[in-house]
Amino acid sequence: MGKNLVYSSEGGRMCPGCGRPAEDCRCQAGSSGKAKGPVRVRLETKGRRGKAVTVVTGLPLDGMELADLGKALKQKCGAGGTVKDGVIEIQGDHRATVMAALKDLGHSPKN
Repeated sequence: MGKNLVYSSEGGRMCPGCGRPAEDCRCQAGSSGKAKGPVRVRLETKGRRGKAVTVVTGLPLDGMELADLGKALKQKCGAGGTVKDGVIEIQGDHRATVMAALKDLGHSPKN
């Protein structure tokens, strides 16, 4: 594999740094499981029949850590929700509570 690879379905997701499949990456440039960019907290109602859901994206955590954080945030807000595909969803408008909790944990969330 070289740097000139345009598209290939042979190896799945490819590392942009070394050009190897993400599972076999040696440079760790693009295959780290951690999200890049800021932690975003937003309110969504679209596609939810008008019900508000607080959505947290961009957390640099792995599966179990993200699930534990999701559980703690749901308990703090006193609401239900879910963790799926690296996104925490909490039922209701709890942006202020979630942002305060994330700041206490050392993250720097943005709206």
